[in-house]
Amino acid sequence: MNKTDRWLLPEGIEEVLPEQAQRLEQLRRQLLDTYESWGYDLVMPPFIEYLESLLTGTGNDLDLQTFKLTDQLTGRLMGVRADMTPQVARIDAHQLKKDTPTRLCYMGTVLHTRSDGFAGSRSPLQVGAELYGHAGIESDVEVITLMLETLALAGVDSPFIDLGHVGIYRELVKQAGLDKEQEATLFDSLQRKANTEITAYLKEWKLDKEIGNAISTLTRLNGDETILAEAKNVLKNAGKGVLSALDELTNIAASLKQRLPGIQIHYDLAELRGYHYHTGTVFAAYVAGRGQAIALGGRYDDIGEVFGRARPATGFSTDLKTLLSLLPHKNNQLAAIFAPADNDAGLQQKITELRQQGEKVICALPGQKGGAKEMLCDRQLEKNASGWQVKDL
Repeated sequence: MNKTDRWLLPEGIEEVLPEQAQRLEQLRRQLLDTYESWGYDLVMPPFIEYLESLLTGTGNDLDLQTFKLTDQLTGRLMGVRADMTPQVARIDAHQLKKDTPTRLCYMGTVLHTRSDGFAGSRSPLQVGAELYGHAGIESDVEVITLMLETLALAGVDSPFIDLGHVGIYRELVKQAGLDKEQEATLFDSLQRKANTEITAYLKEWKLDKEIGNAISTLTRLNGDETILAEAKNVLKNAGKGVLSALDELTNIAASLKQRLPGIQIHYDLAELRGYHYHTGTVFAAYVAGRGQAIALGGRYDDIGEVFGRARPATGFSTDLKTLLSLLPHKNNQLAAIFAPADNDAGLQQKITELRQQGEKVICALPGQKGGAKEMLCDRQLEKNASGWQVKDL
């Protein structure tokens, strides 16, 4: 790299300049205050930790997204977090050890080895909330509602909510007796909704016809609420686990509509996002004009088992930078007052009083270039017979 290129940042890594940083911080404070009002306590996991702890229960996808390095003190592999959710699960299971439902929220930078979309960031500012210790659908409804409140604070009033349940596919795979390789192959085809491939695999593996038909049907079971009724009919012989999962989706949707009458819900029974990580309902929020989810989450029971305590868990996360891009752009720069370079005690007292009142006061430096207007100030301090006063420019 030559001298003229030393300012370049790695692809997908960006810095935040003053105006955007101010808007990010304002939104961050709003969100954390909102989470606190819901009873979600803030935690701050470390940016780096031992790899086996960081990747516990998360599957191969997160492993590929994690930067790895060797700890020079112990020789053990460490990872830079690519997702804060497993860290928060560890805090609940190993550090807090509560028996009551526990609500935790978090916010911080995560790092990805590759972006997850066109021109996407590799250093999202992840924000999210998790609810531990309750297995009922009421927890899922609360978390989804809080996710929608988060989006509303970012100016997103009418997102599309996508609901699915990984338990349906998991139960069908179990009944089909597929081995891990077959399960992974079929999983990949379902994610791409590659119906021709799925049909070929089911024929090749000589699955029971009824189970095979149930699996192949998943790719077309997506749409509005009529899909759930169709699914209950098509999968009526698929077993108690499948029917129970469909009932969960029905009841969650009913509760959400009762709380938020205008909510737009889409169902997709082939949606297996985080399959190796989630255990039940999964959900995501979309807005028109964006192909990728702007927030997502789901149930991931028992992830804390490896840390000593298996607890029901559900939560969501989003990227603060993505949320900021959805807000209408406004010039939120705080109006400022310019103060002359003067050690006068009255001036210094006035500056202190103004700052305590929430005003932004910029003090001139001796010999500096530019004055009040160049420093983007709309007022300045001037001395008259009454003392130091704020005057409009």
